[in-house]
Amino acid sequence: MNIFLTGGSGYLGRHLIPVLRGHGHQVTALTRSESSAALVADLGATPAHGELTDLDVLRANASAADAVIHVGQVYSADTHLIDLAAAQALLAGLDGRGPYLHTGGTWVFGDTDGIAEETAPHRPPRLTAWRTENERIVLAHADSGGHPVLVMPGLVYGNGGGIIEQAFAVPGRITGAVPCIGDGGNHWSLVHVEDIAELYALALSAPAGATYAGTLDTYPTQAEIVGAVAKSVGATVANLDPGQVETQLGVLAEALSLDQRVSGARARRELGWTPRHTDPVVELS
Repeated sequence: MNIFLTGGSGYLGRHLIPVLRGHGHQVTALTRSESSAALVADLGATPAHGELTDLDVLRANASAADAVIHVGQVYSADTHLIDLAAAQALLAGLDGRGPYLHTGGTWVFGDTDGIAEETAPHRPPRLTAWRTENERIVLAHADSGGHPVLVMPGLVYGNGGGIIEQAFAVPGRITGAVPCIGDGGNHWSLVHVEDIAELYALALSAPAGATYAGTLDTYPTQAEIVGAVAKSVGATVANLDPGQVETQLGVLAEALSLDQRVSGARARRELGWTPRHTDPVVELS
């Protein structure tokens, strides 16, 4: 297929382009700058200049594609509006001719009571509270001839990027040590960036309206992950009050304090997704 991709030069997109190419697809990637265009071209994609707010550009490229994957995001006070407008433009351009893969995230489930699946109620932290309504609107297009599919990555890590590496792998932000929020006993649902990229490729064959959580079925605690990161950078761990961490990380601290165990069983069962990276504690050490 000819796939139009947003966010192609970002952390996930840089891993997604080679995976899609490996599955035999052609990729056109939205890029904001010459350096981003050069990056995606080196990865095997065709650059398309524009931003997520350029709705005409999104519609035109979606109209020329067989499928669309939307992983790009603008971080601002208007994130929710930009994301929804971009999704609507992409869906309109694609016009039901092929799958539209929308990016969600497992944080919308909040603290889970045991192991949660995709049908679990949403109790999101402030950081991702906007996602619930956007996802509802996107998935509703399945009732009017569209082909939306929702991919919900867990906490993505690996290859030197992602929130874990950004927020925890630099000791000294707060105390000179790697911070652990509270006692660190809360569980995290994680996924390696290479494995979640593979899930997007597999989800191109999913039925309209389907939702898939992309997570490992093992759930290390924050303390285990932070301890591994501290070991990797030769630092100690500092257990801090959530309020202390929030002064440095903002509302991200609330999301990282969630106690989550979200299952990726549906993607394994229906799509044959088989993560290769299954021990984040070891990999992050």
